[in-house]
Amino acid sequence: MSALIAEDELVHEDDFVWLEDIDTLDYVRQSLDRLTTRRGKPPYHRDGRMVGYALLGPGAKPSRSSGTFRRRVFWLLPHDRDTDPDGLYATGAPAEAVDPRTLAPGSKGCKTERSEGGPPSSAMRELGITLPL
Repeated sequence: MSALIAEDELVHEDDFVWLEDIDTLDYVRQSLDRLTTRRGKPPYHRDGRMVGYALLGPGAKPSRSSGTFRRRVFWLLPHDRDTDPDGLYATGAPAEAVDPRTLAPGSKGCKTERSEGGPPSSAMRELGITLPL
């Protein structure tokens, strides 16, 4: 869950590979998965679909106990807002969801009014301001 991801777990991220256009997505789910490589497309074993993943730099060290690397994977489930706009997440978003526009390598991102499915207040709209939550 994004709330459980600490920025210090992301220090070796070099870049993201996006498999979809994130400009059309209000949010993506993120998790730290144990993977056997620093780079390359990871296997995906959840319902739904993988939207993107992180690439790690050469300074990333594998776990001494498992030999795996912790890399971020971005994903969506079939009942998420992009495919079911009037469903469970018509408003609000899952705990592990963040606005993909707030993501950068080494930064866990945040929720925004857009990712939460709520319209900005009228004062915010008049001023042209959008803020992360």
